[in-house]
Amino acid sequence: MGEKSAQKRKFIINTARGVFADKGFKAVTMKDIVEACQISRGGLYLYFNNTDELFIAVLEDETEDDDDEAVSRALKNEATASDMLALFIKEQKKEILRRKNNLTIASYEYFSVHKQSGKQNPLKKQFDVAVRIVERLIETGVESGEFYCEDPLGCARNMMYVIEGLKVSSRTMGTTEEMIDRELLFILQGLVPEE
Repeated sequence: MGEKSAQKRKFIINTARGVFADKGFKAVTMKDIVEACQISRGGLYLYFNNTDELFIAVLEDETEDDDDEAVSRALKNEATASDMLALFIKEQKKEILRRKNNLTIASYEYFSVHKQSGKQNPLKKQFDVAVRIVERLIETGVESGEFYCEDPLGCARNMMYVIEGLKVSSRTMGTTEEMIDRELLFILQGLVPEE
């Protein structure tokens, strides 16, 4: 794919993200994407055959960055594990509270109809990457004495399940910033060594 084609594909993906965030997955048609991108129907079909294919491309676009490398670089820059974990949680909290361009509902609509194995599921990939990041941060914190944790992987998984649940709750039941802070603080308190 040439540079111009790659840019056009990226433009379609970025624009489609907003459409899916606004309308969910089920309500979006290729016509909606054509109108949002202001391109011809044929122009869209050069890149994507249907909304399913386009939605997966949107999700995969979010997982392209290798977050493991970002954590390694950050830890090499002498940031403490607790600082890095606080930054990670702050970013997750922003995602939970984000109203615009949020794909939570669209993702659950899509995956409630389209079952995919863990290896093929972009949400599972995102979740696994986040778990690896948190696990590495906890392990680093345990080594430096900042944290106490006998099961860093279990703790990381638990934290990400809570965060994922908060994302869904924020879109379906509504959550406040205070509610989110309370749940995240509860998890973090378990990592602080008793004196």
